[in-house]
Amino acid sequence: MHQRYVSLREEMTVAEVGCRLQQHDISEQIVYLYVTDGLNRLTGVLPVRRLLGSPPGALIGSLMLRNIVSVPSSVTMKQAGDVLTKHKLLAIPVVDEQGRLVGVADLNHFTEESLSPDRKAQTDSLFQMMGLHLSLSRRASSWMMFRERFPWLLCNIVSGILCAMITSQYELLIQEIVILAMFITVVLALGESVSMQSMTITIQRLQVAPFSWQMIFLPLRRELTAAGLLGVGCGAIVAAAVYLWKAQGLAAAAIGLSVLLSILAAGLLGVLIPALIRAFRIDPKLAAGPIVLACADICTLLLYFNAINILVR
Repeated sequence: MHQRYVSLREEMTVAEVGCRLQQHDISEQIVYLYVTDGLNRLTGVLPVRRLLGSPPGALIGSLMLRNIVSVPSSVTMKQAGDVLTKHKLLAIPVVDEQGRLVGVADLNHFTEESLSPDRKAQTDSLFQMMGLHLSLSRRASSWMMFRERFPWLLCNIVSGILCAMITSQYELLIQEIVILAMFITVVLALGESVSMQSMTITIQRLQVAPFSWQMIFLPLRRELTAAGLLGVGCGAIVAAAVYLWKAQGLAAAAIGLSVLLSILAAGLLGVLIPALIRAFRIDPKLAAGPIVLACADICTLLLYFNAINILVR
């Protein structure tokens, strides 16, 4: 809360209030004027629009709102924000146990600059998992943004070149089974999505407890089970689409199996890579995202082509 508010008395007139406001630095935060008694207890609230539309001789006591919405000084920012939202207010007075006005909380307290440390940490984690820092979202020069982002893009370039090299090794297979090329993007997208989901869950777990390989075992088993179910579901849908579209049963089964294997591998990478990075005492948020995506792409293509090569040829 802040103390940038104007307090009035019920017996004051509109003209007197105008003179008082001229003596104050009326900033854009002041939306309401607050009426108090001799003990500084809050007795009413006067919206500025009521003041501007009233005759100079009108008493403040006849203009103020007596149905006061306030919060005690013991509430949290979240609770105060909930009250603001519920009553559609721009500001709300804060009172102590005796009902005395001690401050005002307004919408400016809920802007990005006033986020709680926990909320800032969560936002920063999202940026860092993409290879960025929260500071780059504001007041950063173009050169600084380039230096921070380019190393992670190099990781994507390297993985992309490796994926191209892997694909080139299976040119004959692609020529024989043309449908393979049509579903490469689908398989890659599924692998990347599952790897990022697994990585996000793992990083959150690594932040709340000291690192040990024992604490990774249970999430790894649970993630592999979930990835297996996801792989079966996604693989079945993709295989059905291939069969209904091209009527190639063996190719459909092979592609569906490769989807299952790639999703299992993606879930495994999403858990193990952040854990390995943390084992070397590096914050996994700083490096896990681009590395997990790159490894997931490479493993997905290897499993995709090899599974089909073994089953169809």
